[in-house]
Amino acid sequence: MRAGVAGLALAGLLALDVEAEAEVYHWVDDQGVIHYTTGIESVPERHRPTARLMAGSGADAPSPEPPAIAGGGTAIPFTPGAPIMVSVRINGGGTVSLILDTGAERTLVAPAALARLGVSTPNTYDATIQGVTGAVRADVVWVQSLEVGASRAGPLAIIAHDAEITGADGLLGRDFLSLFSVTIDTRTSVVTLEPN
Repeated sequence: MRAGVAGLALAGLLALDVEAEAEVYHWVDDQGVIHYTTGIESVPERHRPTARLMAGSGADAPSPEPPAIAGGGTAIPFTPGAPIMVSVRINGGGTVSLILDTGAERTLVAPAALARLGVSTPNTYDATIQGVTGAVRADVVWVQSLEVGASRAGPLAIIAHDAEITGADGLLGRDFLSLFSVTIDTRTSVVTLEPN
């Protein structure tokens, strides 16, 4: 079952029973650059007719106060054809290597990687990861902050689960990414994060 969950995570098919997301829109600019932004008002007016609301986003349930956002923009180089790898600092301490996954609703980090950083998992199974091959229970862990370069947000609830992803400790999901304007520029092989 674990291998099946890893495949789901990489395909961006995670659906979790935790609080609702903000509305995240996907749109493409005139140069073909893909953007993900929170709220239709953050999409340039001329691109609004073609902007798409991402599945699993929306305010259909009450949610806690939004996380604080700090820092400026961040540039993340990537290799075309390979997963976009991101070094993420947790709680201002050590880092984990996560795959940037705009399809994952929540950030997912392996419990062993969290333990290396001194973050304990509660073993209370507060989330269900649902995909085409079934469902698996996982822990929800509150962290004070996630930092990618100069971009920082928190507190955030992340998922502690080992999806057995080769070469990565987990996934950086829309719970973090939706707080920023995300630009994936395939011409320069750089992802940029800018505060909304």
